[in-house]
Amino acid sequence: QVLDNYQNPTYADGTAGAVYAVMPPAVNPLRGPGEWQSYDIIFRRPIVRDGVVLDEGSMTVLINGVVVQDSTPLDGGGGYKKRKALNTWYPDQGPLTLQDHGNPVRYRNIWYRSLRTRPVDGGTDGRIAEEVTMAKRAEIAADIRKEADGLDGLAKIEKLLTAHVYLYEANAWAESDTLVSAYVADLKTASNRQIDAQKSDILNLFKKLDYLEHHKIIDAGYQPRADLKAIADAREWLKNYKL
Repeated sequence: QVLDNYQNPTYADGTAGAVYAVMPPAVNPLRGPGEWQSYDIIFRRPIVRDGVVLDEGSMTVLINGVVVQDSTPLDGGGGYKKRKALNTWYPDQGPLTLQDHGNPVRYRNIWYRSLRTRPVDGGTDGRIAEEVTMAKRAEIAADIRKEADGLDGLAKIEKLLTAHVYLYEANAWAESDTLVSAYVADLKTASNRQIDAQKSDILNLFKKLDYLEHHKIIDAGYQPRADLKAIADAREWLKNYKL
């Protein structure tokens, strides 16, 4: 609702910032007459298919930078002294309509853009079901492992370990373990000078393994991680390290 009710009260769900006949605003942050007001409106349309409400929609509104509606469920369209049933098909897009009630209102600087799609429409914005989340994580992990196929050495190891953050797979871990173990075995026969030259690589690999173990993605006590920690501790490389 757009209304000049600065120090001019009216019925609650008809005031400035109200979702008309649905929800009053949390506060009245209007500026005085003659000053420009700003509205930010994030509108999510209700989604109704075959008479079934899949998403009741919501509206978040800021007036002059102050939140007055916080993801307010629409629960049916509002009308004067009545609530409309939430049984209408709402299009994906529609016009922005500005209505006056007999008194002219000036508008300027209007921006209008689409929002990302929600899970019910195949998107990932907003609240996501667990199975949708896991499917997306699996997709990301697969893409990262595909990137690793064209790499070798530490670059390949780091990609494979990153993929485990999104989705742990036993078969993929076997490959990671083989590569990590071989790298650490080579360090054990390297000179101090050779080890010092690889400080950055050693620390990066240790931190990735430490993250995976800390979050129980891999089993505790993973020996290559312990070996890397011993190398780093002997050189005081981890004095300021915190996970």
